[in-house]
Amino acid sequence: MPLHVLMAVAGAFSLALGSALQERDAVRAPGQKVARAGFLLHLLRQPRWLLGTGAAVVGASLHLLALSGAPLTIIQPIGVTGLLFAIVLSAVFNRQRVRVSQILAGIAVMVGLVGLLTTFPHSSHPPVMSTQTALWLSGGMIAAGGVVYVTAHWLPSGVRALLLATAGGAALGTTSGLARVITSGAVGDPLKLFSWLTVMAAVTAVFGALLLQNAYRTGHFAAAYATLLIADPVVGVGIGALLLGEGVPNTPLEQVGAVLFALLAFAGTVTLARSRHRNPEADDDTGSAAAPSSRTR
Repeated sequence: MPLHVLMAVAGAFSLALGSALQERDAVRAPGQKVARAGFLLHLLRQPRWLLGTGAAVVGASLHLLALSGAPLTIIQPIGVTGLLFAIVLSAVFNRQRVRVSQILAGIAVMVGLVGLLTTFPHSSHPPVMSTQTALWLSGGMIAAGGVVYVTAHWLPSGVRALLLATAGGAALGTTSGLARVITSGAVGDPLKLFSWLTVMAAVTAVFGALLLQNAYRTGHFAAAYATLLIADPVVGVGIGALLLGEGVPNTPLEQVGAVLFALLAFAGTVTLARSRHRNPEADDDTGSAAAPSSRTR
């Protein structure tokens, strides 16, 4: 158990570090306030962004290894502590002080998210989803994210960060739901990895990455990362509850608790979005995007 707890802590730090490194290049990349798909191709050529992606992959892998040897009720809260790591790392990279209000807001998000997830029952039944249902799910999520992507151009940076991170996190949560079905089926038949569900999961993941990197681009990294930590697992749990038969909070106490925990997480996220702690290299809300030559590396 102690080894797996250490893995979870290391995984949370690695995920936060990877995202913080990605934000550095997302903010500096050329393009408008909400960049197009070619923005990802630009990031793929940035060594620091690739290093951040590698750190995020290592973090996710450590989290999965930790779950293999310790209960979800212990590992999941540890994983969410990555938000505090992210807040501190962002402040260090931007040479800013960490405010007490930011730490308290981060704690509120973590407590709210962990509390919300614990109100949902966990099922061990093999998940099943038809191709048609998966198509409607991924297509609907991409369509909703597309609306956010288009309208985000005209929104203030704080609101833009929250909406883009929500849509990006929802897309990644959808990917997690599809991946759960894919990997569960592949245990008995590895050929099931090569299916339309895999294609839809990949497309949804890439679209989610585009939205999330644009959320980081606003400079409100802590708020965007907090929103990602909420949207991704909540959508994944929601898919499990509504489409995979994993259930929802049953008792009135659990239902009221879920609402209260969700409100606490939302309040903490809004506080982070309104904070003045922002990457100083991010474009303001009134001017156009800075030219690539004007951004120092």
